[in-house]
Amino acid sequence: MIQRMKKTEKQKNRERKTAEKRRAKLIWHRILELLYPTTCVFCGTVASEGICESCRKEVKILQEPLCKKCGKPVRYEEQEYCYDCQKIIHFYEQGRSLWLHKMPVSQSIYQFKYRNRRVFAQYYAEQMAEQFADLLRKWQIEVIIPVPIHKSKRRKRGYNQAEVLAKELSGRLEVPMEAFAVRRVQKTNALKEMNPSERRRALSGAFAVEDDWKPKKKVLLVDDIYTTGSTVDELARILKENGVQKVYFLTISVGQGF
Repeated sequence: MIQRMKKTEKQKNRERKTAEKRRAKLIWHRILELLYPTTCVFCGTVASEGICESCRKEVKILQEPLCKKCGKPVRYEEQEYCYDCQKIIHFYEQGRSLWLHKMPVSQSIYQFKYRNRRVFAQYYAEQMAEQFADLLRKWQIEVIIPVPIHKSKRRKRGYNQAEVLAKELSGRLEVPMEAFAVRRVQKTNALKEMNPSERRRALSGAFAVEDDWKPKKKVLLVDDIYTTGSTVDELARILKENGVQKVYFLTISVGQGF
């Protein structure tokens, strides 16, 4: 009986300490909110939900009609594929993006990518998990892989924005992220200055799968922007060469399709 009473007292002490830690954590979060309030990812005004009412009205999630392959907007309901996907046979299965890559989305991504606004990933991932919930269930993703950047770029920037986003999404979906399953082994010039064929040539051999990585059947690639699909395609190609069966992608934004 005495042992049981002692054990109960220990449990009470643990519960008391746990409650104190929770209170301290809550107080700390409130202090941080006062010092660094959550702001709109698009315009920078204080917004507790990550987006202000003005930007909520302006920035719309992409809706149909969309390309059935890459998710770019197309002109007509009966149009199955965008201009790019009509000409190219992709290695990936399907992909989707939240918004069209134009202001203020483009400026938000620039801040996220180059101005250390890593906190924006929380809102991006929240929207991905919410908007693509049905699609993600259909895809049955087993692992999330962020699009890797070259080590020199990572040293200069301090982080890989795709990895930051993938980590946030992984937590919300409860799907594991494997940040170093694939490495970028070749440094390439800025792809935005190249046409699609030049991009494909530049990216050939740019990635390598780690020797000890155990392939999963269904993989989700995560990146900030989808333009021509050259990067996603090259990654999908080498992943499939190494045992992956299906590759999908999600990005924050996408270029215009038609």
